[in-house]
Order: sequence, then C-alpha cells, then structure tokens
Amino acid sequence: MKLPFLKHKSSKGVKVVVLRDSHSDVHQWSLSQNTIVGVSVLAIVLSTAVLIFSADILTRFMYKSKLEEVKQNNRSLISLLLDLRSDLDSAKADMDKLEEKDRALRTYANLPPIDRDVRQVGVGGLVTARRSNLDEMLPDIEEKVTRLEIDINELSRKVRLEKESFEAVFDVLKKSTEKLPSIPSIRPAGGGYLNSGFGYRRDPFSGEKRFHHGLDISAPKGTPVYSSAAGKVIYASYKGTYGLSIKVNHGHGYQSFYAHLKRMLVKAGQEIKRGDLIGEIGNTGRSTAPHLHYEVHYYGTPQNPKNYFFAGRLE
Repeated sequence: MKLPFLKHKSSKGVKVVVLRDSHSDVHQWSLSQNTIVGVSVLAIVLSTAVLIFSADILTRFMYKSKLEEVKQNNRSLISLLLDLRSDLDSAKADMDKLEEKDRALRTYANLPPIDRDVRQVGVGGLVTARRSNLDEMLPDIEEKVTRLEIDINELSRKVRLEKESFEAVFDVLKKSTEKLPSIPSIRPAGGGYLNSGFGYRRDPFSGEKRFHHGLDISAPKGTPVYSSAAGKVIYASYKGTYGLSIKVNHGHGYQSFYAHLKRMLVKAGQEIKRGDLIGEIGNTGRSTAPHLHYEVHYYGTPQNPKNYFFAGRLE
C-alpha cells in the first residue's frame, strides 16, 4: 500500500517524503524554492503555448470557413449586379423606343419636339469616388454600384420627363380627336427597308448635293403600298421624274405623296381610309432601282416622314 506523500517545508525549500507500507521504503526529494518557481514558470509557459497554438489553429479554421462564405456571397453579389445591369440595359433600350414614339406623338399633336439638352434632364456631373472595405474585397465593385446608381437615376428622370410629355400630348389630342384620322401615322410600304432619308443628300444622277423632301423605301417590284391616313386622292397619274405617282389630301393641312409606282390601284377623287391598298412599288420615272418615294406635307411644308411612323401598317 502506497501512503500519501508528506511535504515538509523548510526555510529554503520544500522536502517531499513518500513511504511504502509493504517494504518500508522511504523516498525523499528536496525541492528548492528556485526549482519550484522554475517548474511553475515552465508549466505556465507550456500551458500558454498550448493555448496559443490551439487558438491559432481554431482561428485559421474559422477564418478559412468565413472566407469561403464571403467568397460565395461575393459571387452571388456579382451575379446579382450583372442581372441588374442586364435588366437596366433592357429598360434603357425600351426608353429609347418610347422617346421615338414620343417624337412621333408630339408631331401629331403639333407640339415642338423636346430639346436634346432637355432630354438629358440634368443627367451627368461629377461623381465622387468612394472607397470602402467592400471595394478592398471586390475590386471595382464600388464603381459598378455607382454606375448602376447613376444609370437608374438617369432612367428615372427620363421616365418622369416622358410621363409629362405624354400627358401634354394626350391633353392636346383629346381636344382634337376629329383630326387624328387625317394624320399620316403608318409605314406606307408592306416591306423593304429605309434607304435615303429626309434631308440633304448627293443626287444619284447628277452627283450634286440636294435636299431630299421625303424618304425612299427599297423593296421588290409589286410590294404593296398603303395609304398612311384617311383622305381623298388628288391625283393618280404619271408625273415626270416621279413616274407613276399618287397624292392624297388628308385634310387638316396634311397631304401624302407616293412615287415611282409600278401600278396604281386608286383614281383621282376616290375616298380612302388609312391602311387601304393604293398601289405597288415600282421603278418608273427617274429611278435607279425599285423603291417607294414617300413624302408627308403639313400645310405645304415637307415633313420628315419618319416622325409619322407611329405604328406599323394597319391590316
């Protein structure tokens, strides 16, 4: 049987005695005060080292785990930003189409077009660069977010401007609904593509710079031609360099003109409606290839026909 050890304190240290009952063995150790202090300090140092090492391993594990979580969140954030950018670009494209419709509507309502500078509605200006912890984790993320904010703000202002413009147009048109059937508002050809536009161009025959009072729609011979508004045919005959031509008086100051036709399907004095078939595209008169020369006049002044393409051809 092993007896409990006995400690004996002395003025210079500690003496430890261990007695064994079976063999009457006696073991004795003397520990000086310096030795005890040294052992204690060593034990504390070792314990502290073990704790620090364990804490470092745990910290590294937690850091890697957190870092992976942050990376996953960053990937999700970038994906979200890309989706937002795509949606915003689509909305801006739709807004461009709305602005085209707005220009046409304002033409119908005899309202002046919105000035280009006004359409900018104060968009732009100095953008202060921002830096944050987020930008350190995701390079250029602040720039992307700022660009999105600017574009969203620009789009919001354009929406408000278009809303005000449409309300003004609506108020004018509401007061003059009887005028609407007389306003050319559809594309007169059943196909083809826009060639020479309204404005100055080089004459294909003389090479001189001349003002083109309408626009040309290139299409194969026989392509249908439709009246762009209701009205009465002024003439349907051969007109010099324009070849077979039709002129329609729509009333309220509006007239339309169709030239270089292959065939005319209406006659002078005939009442027609918007969308009625009136002829076929040809190459008569002074023409280099089959096309329709189309003009719109308001009280005798040529207008840009593109501003009157509010809708597609009416069936």
